[in-house]
Amino acid sequence: MRLLHTMIRVGNLDRAIAFYTEVLGMTLLRRHDYPDGRFTLAFVGYGDEDSNSVIELTHNWDTDSYELGNAFGHLAVEVADAYAACDAVRAKGGKVVREAGPMKHGSTVIAFVEDPDGYKIEFIQRGTR
Repeated sequence: MRLLHTMIRVGNLDRAIAFYTEVLGMTLLRRHDYPDGRFTLAFVGYGDEDSNSVIELTHNWDTDSYELGNAFGHLAVEVADAYAACDAVRAKGGKVVREAGPMKHGSTVIAFVEDPDGYKIEFIQRGTR
């Protein structure tokens, strides 16, 4: 068994795809419209779906935004340098909500950025956890 994907609902699919591909450097793996159900699914990730976990972006055509609730935490991405990753996100217009640095009560270097829909993405610096 393996984890295939994590699904998140997005209010503007093109904006979400742009963030995950242009700001975070993922690849759009596939996208399919379901006109009868009035939704589109797009899958993004750092590698093919056969051997990597990916993110499913679900856009319901008649919904512009969602309440994020308080149960979902964040997605995590391993990066070589969390400080440089934050600089790159900021340079591309992305929002850094917690600057890179050691986590409280530990030495793992982390940072948090936020996608256009408000989902948090944690950067975890390789070799520090």
